[in-house]
Amino acid sequence: MVYSLLKRRQIRQSHSCAVVTVYLLMRVVSTHRVSSPEQLIERVQQVGRLIVAAQPREMVVGNIVRRVLGLIRDESEDSRFKELTSQKGSQQQQQHKSLTQSSRGHAGTRSRHTPHSRRRGGNNQEIKGLSPFDANGRYLSRPALMTHPSFSGVMSTPVISMFNLLSEPEPEETAQPESSPVVSEPEPEQPSEGDDAEASDIKDFKAEVLDGITEIVDELHQVDDQIAAYALEHIHSNEIILTYESSVSVQKFLLKAAARRKFTVIHVESYPNSHKDSHAAVTGTLTGDEEGLATDSFQKPLIALGITVILIPDSAVFALMSRVNKVILGTHSVLANGGLVAAAGSRVVASAAKVHKTPVVVVSGIYKLSPVYPFDYEALIGYGDASAVADYMHSDVAEKVDVMNPLYDYVPPELVDLYITNV
Repeated sequence: MVYSLLKRRQIRQSHSCAVVTVYLLMRVVSTHRVSSPEQLIERVQQVGRLIVAAQPREMVVGNIVRRVLGLIRDESEDSRFKELTSQKGSQQQQQHKSLTQSSRGHAGTRSRHTPHSRRRGGNNQEIKGLSPFDANGRYLSRPALMTHPSFSGVMSTPVISMFNLLSEPEPEETAQPESSPVVSEPEPEQPSEGDDAEASDIKDFKAEVLDGITEIVDELHQVDDQIAAYALEHIHSNEIILTYESSVSVQKFLLKAAARRKFTVIHVESYPNSHKDSHAAVTGTLTGDEEGLATDSFQKPLIALGITVILIPDSAVFALMSRVNKVILGTHSVLANGGLVAAAGSRVVASAAKVHKTPVVVVSGIYKLSPVYPFDYEALIGYGDASAVADYMHSDVAEKVDVMNPLYDYVPPELVDLYITNV
């Protein structure tokens, strides 16, 4: 469904595309059954490639997909770190336990040998004299022989070393009779605790990812209000502000300043695309959450607050730019080099402001910032219905001229003075 809407351009504005994408990925994460974070990443990548291919010029779609993938990877690394930490702690406990048991075993061995050494206490002098080691602890070339008179009766026996005398005889192990092998029946397999723990970990992991996606949704709904909070720092009383395209971000920015400041707004008509509500075909109503507004809807709230709004055609921009104190523009997406893709005609306005040394301020949510570099900026510009420019029913232009209606313009970074975002 989302793929078809993007493919047919029924969802065109940045904010709407971002909201639809994040809700789609939330549904994918919540319904897809996985056994590891890698499988979830692979599934999100598949869905992301599909919706990006449906509308490649909508940069925010790829931005949201990359952001969700980054969120999944971060949560995966955190869970692995916790798992490694717990494994390390258990290994340390096992090592400590084994060392404790081994130390107890050595202590018991020493206690068992103590009575034997006491029994030989009377012959310590003899044994010391017959030791096979010298004073420096080095082993002698050959062991000493038994030459004491008390051993004269046993001189005919073979010579033995002192190691055999000093060593304690070990009892011979009694051979046990061989018994017939007993065939044990295999025990029925039972579900291990490890499988249950792994399933619980995956469930907790998905819950953390869904919480992160919910935060992205909240950010998308609050982004315009967060940008508007900086309005009083950039708009002053008695200024003349020129704006282009009916954007909710720009409107809320001006409304926030209008609550405390009195200024004049020059609104450029931006014919033939922006004066129409591009989302009426999808939603059927105009709400404050939409990216674009009709010109009347843009002006009425400002007029209600006592702000003077002047509507001018596109051809009058250069003539009035010398009276303008500041240009405020909305944007479709911000590229890696600092340039932006905005409504068709934005580059003309920014170029006129550059000639008259008028600062250009761009308001944009952080979700519109894209890592794409515009090597071929013409590939980023979409084209709309040419009949909005030339009426084929009452003109012979269609037979002689190829009419094009670009929807967007590429504005290079040298024409922009300031970006205002929500972070």
